[in-house]
Amino acid sequence: MTMKLNGGQPPIPTPDLPPSRNNTGQANAGLRESGASAQRPDPLQSAQQQLAQLRLSNNETALARVAEILQQKGGGHELLLELRGQSLAVSAGIKPPELSVGDLIKVMRAGNELQLMGKLAPGQDASIARALAQRLPWQQNLQTGLSQLLQTITTGLKPAPQPGQSPSQNLAQPLPTAARENLQTLMSQLIKSDGLPPGVGKTDGVPQQVRQWLSESGVFAESRLLQSGQAANTLPDLKLSLARIVSTLLAAQGQGAEQFNRLTPLASHDLMQAPLQFPQPSSAQPQGSSEATSVGQTLRLLAGMLNRITVNQLHSQVLTARAGAEPGTPTNTLLIELPWVTPQQEPRIAQLRLEQYRHDEETPGRRERSAISEWRLSLSMDLDQAGPLHFDVSFRYPSVSAQVWAEKQSTLRQVHQELPLLRQSLTDLGLEVKDLDCRRGSPQQTQTRLEHRLVDTKA
Repeated sequence: MTMKLNGGQPPIPTPDLPPSRNNTGQANAGLRESGASAQRPDPLQSAQQQLAQLRLSNNETALARVAEILQQKGGGHELLLELRGQSLAVSAGIKPPELSVGDLIKVMRAGNELQLMGKLAPGQDASIARALAQRLPWQQNLQTGLSQLLQTITTGLKPAPQPGQSPSQNLAQPLPTAARENLQTLMSQLIKSDGLPPGVGKTDGVPQQVRQWLSESGVFAESRLLQSGQAANTLPDLKLSLARIVSTLLAAQGQGAEQFNRLTPLASHDLMQAPLQFPQPSSAQPQGSSEATSVGQTLRLLAGMLNRITVNQLHSQVLTARAGAEPGTPTNTLLIELPWVTPQQEPRIAQLRLEQYRHDEETPGRRERSAISEWRLSLSMDLDQAGPLHFDVSFRYPSVSAQVWAEKQSTLRQVHQELPLLRQSLTDLGLEVKDLDCRRGSPQQTQTRLEHRLVDTKA
């Protein structure tokens, strides 16, 4: 379908149009940053001027979001599109378009008009978002969960009470052998605090080591199983390791996966307050307990931890699905939580957010434009002595910028003293250091918003 860019008098909104619904009777769900209506473009600009502002060259394709569907005075229809952070009004002809507000469509510039190339598979991003929304209330903090699991090696677990048995008679029993071995294997595979000593950035094998840590974080569990062909009980992976502990606990109770699926996962209060904020604000370190928990409570804890990893997987997919459809959104987003252990074998979590942005730049002496990638890394962790630390790094070859946030004044002074060494280290890697800075406090974090119709507030 050919869509002409509009100018002149604005159309009149179609009165009292109900929200479009699918065959299940539910309103179509989509992802939006806010519920505000899109701002109309300047009607005095020509089609060529509007397309020039969008930096959309001839025969180039782009993703757009349908912000509004309006009826013109003459009986035709107009679409208000959100394209590359700007609003664009296009005429869609007399016949109402088979589109709904919130649809993502692919368009191509053809002269001073746009060609509708098609829309994304219906419900593709919405189904991922619904799966994400269903899991949001049931997330368990991985640091808290690992600490409590580690405690079970010492305290053991209370079995399910027998009929007529009093609580005082239900004594803790040692962790089943297979479960203890799986848990010990998991802890041995976690990153050690001295795994990368200062000054080893240029050492051979360091990039491969970091890549391995990321790949074993659990976020890639399913794809690694498919690609490697290994059995789930041999592949080192956080998510698969937790699942192995679940299987051994269930087997010791004579239960199967169906019983585990009926359990209500234990949720962490901090993740219920801001379930889609990543990185999460630092919270107090969990206090260990000498009292043994029950097998059922431990299984619920594991269910919440598995749910947390799944939420990070779905959250990454939701953000990547928005690529190009919202102003200033990255083309790829990856959210990862990396567990590590202190010298005292206490579990901690590092939160990593990796984003890729694409920028079109003109090649000197040529007409075509080339895509340049910019990578942005956010890393958050809470150290025992230094306190909460947050690192923001932006890399666009060959330049790099970094900003460090520290909540403790003593840590801030120490980071300031180390900045010249950091600058020299980056320069030695052949990078052009544009900006290095350290600030007191913590940066403002981004919180993803789902369309309100995706979230069941009664769940």
